[in-house]
Amino acid sequence: MLATFDGPARAIACARSLRGSVGGLDLRIRAGIHLGEVEVRGDRIGGNAVDVAARIIAATGADEVLVSRTIRDVVAGAGVTFTPRGMHTLRGIDGNWEFYAV
Repeated sequence: MLATFDGPARAIACARSLRGSVGGLDLRIRAGIHLGEVEVRGDRIGGNAVDVAARIIAATGADEVLVSRTIRDVVAGAGVTFTPRGMHTLRGIDGNWEFYAV
């Protein structure tokens, strides 16, 4: 599932809520969150931010919410605790990316 939010703290809250809600159903979620510009393509979205979020999800384990450093920096001071998950190279995307678990 791909979802957009009007703020990164709302995206984190949604992922945490989903993670907590599905436990009794014997389901596991993986969530990857990034902040950036998206391209609206009719009823779909795309662009670099969507690609980065997809790569973050690929690095995420069961019941884990991973975010980019961009998210960590933007929500600093909002009471969210982050644990470093190291630097990652993302297929098709330049540079190294730092991930954090929520």
